[in-house]
Amino acid sequence: MSQVFDVAVIGAGPGGYVAAIRAAQLGMAVVCIDDWKNRKGRYSLGGTCLNVGCIPSKALLESSENFERASQKFADHGIRMQGISMDVATMQARKEKIVDTLTSGIAMLFKKNKVTSVHGRARLVSAGATYGIEVGDGDKSEVIRATHVVIATGSLPRQLPMAEVDNELILDNEGALAMTEVPRKLGIVGAGVIGLEMGSVWRRLGAEVTVLEALPSFLAMVDEQVGKEAYRIFSKDLGLAICTGVRIESVSKAKGKVSVKYQDKDGVHKTDFDKLIISVGRVPNSASVGPDAVGLNVDSKGFIEVDEYCRTNLPNVYAIGDVVRGPMLAHKSSEEGVAVAELIAGQSSHVNLETVPWVIYTSPEIAWVGRNEQQLKEEGVAYRSGMFPFTANGRARSLGETNGFIKILADAASDRILGVHIIGPFASELIAEATLAMEFGASAEDIARIVHAHPSLSEVMHEAALGVAERTLHI
Repeated sequence: MSQVFDVAVIGAGPGGYVAAIRAAQLGMAVVCIDDWKNRKGRYSLGGTCLNVGCIPSKALLESSENFERASQKFADHGIRMQGISMDVATMQARKEKIVDTLTSGIAMLFKKNKVTSVHGRARLVSAGATYGIEVGDGDKSEVIRATHVVIATGSLPRQLPMAEVDNELILDNEGALAMTEVPRKLGIVGAGVIGLEMGSVWRRLGAEVTVLEALPSFLAMVDEQVGKEAYRIFSKDLGLAICTGVRIESVSKAKGKVSVKYQDKDGVHKTDFDKLIISVGRVPNSASVGPDAVGLNVDSKGFIEVDEYCRTNLPNVYAIGDVVRGPMLAHKSSEEGVAVAELIAGQSSHVNLETVPWVIYTSPEIAWVGRNEQQLKEEGVAYRSGMFPFTANGRARSLGETNGFIKILADAASDRILGVHIIGPFASELIAEATLAMEFGASAEDIARIVHAHPSLSEVMHEAALGVAERTLHI
């Protein structure tokens, strides 16, 4: 390919494809290089998120929640149903259709915005006024040149040395999303986002699920009060067996089963599972781009080193998303992609990592933005807290979803919002109001004085804001 592109984007996940589209919108000649292949062996844009992450997991979560509603909750509405069953093949086919629609949609967006799409594994091979990027696709290879490079290679599942993933018995996120039948006994190593979401899906469909977490506390990254409420709901209502403070001693396979030997505060245990999901986090995918060949700085954990504007140590080379510092979240990657494209075009742009919302799509959902109580205490920040439960909200009662609460943390002196934490129905949607408020430096009183529609779940946010000043109205 003889053309020298203005921008070459390596990776077509949520960060990469958005960066490519935005750069093209700003009048630049853009190429996006990606090597993802789906289970059918076809090239598929969208990276982990669209292919084997965010999107397919939400499709399965919705299917399993509908099954649970129909089999357990519809009777409360006077809807009588008999002979309810789940066709896992149909559920999986629906998921695949959603994935195919969205990934093919990216190809259409590339065509619409005149982004050149190249399939293959990309690695940097030369630096200078322009950068040389070798793209390998089987036996074929070519060198593409570009003035600016955006590295958006994402992350990979972290491996456990004693439990090699084969996606038959021992699964990573890809295998967990592709099971064709409900396992009788399912083990999950790691109580993070992926582990809890997948555990929720297969538990609702009938699996006996055991979650093995190394940390002594459950959901250590969330607000402690939210974590305690989540533990109660997931263990009691959903029926997940959650073990914390676990040390895995060995994992073995025999006769179509996976045997796990582990130790916790009660001693040593050995359990056989039909399937075992390894969900112990993700690591940056930086090695594949060949950083050493061009002197690209990578830290000891594998993250490409960047400044606040996602600039690397190399001129005109940027890195975004999971492969750099900050939360490994698709929406964070996308916004960094937009910001970098605009910076390359000479505009001003930035991403405020302090106001990136987090979501766990369990039922109830968990979402938060800003700092939690543990962090504020560690930092010695004086704060006030306001909390309101969904059980006192009319819309939540109508939905039959009354678990959880919203908590707002505000600076004791200025009343500026420092963090908002939600566990409850549609937390993923409700967190947007809190994110907007924090981005604009709002106080708890600002939210308290906004008129919220009635009846709506957003009234819980309103009451939590009132609670900061100890003046809730409905509890």
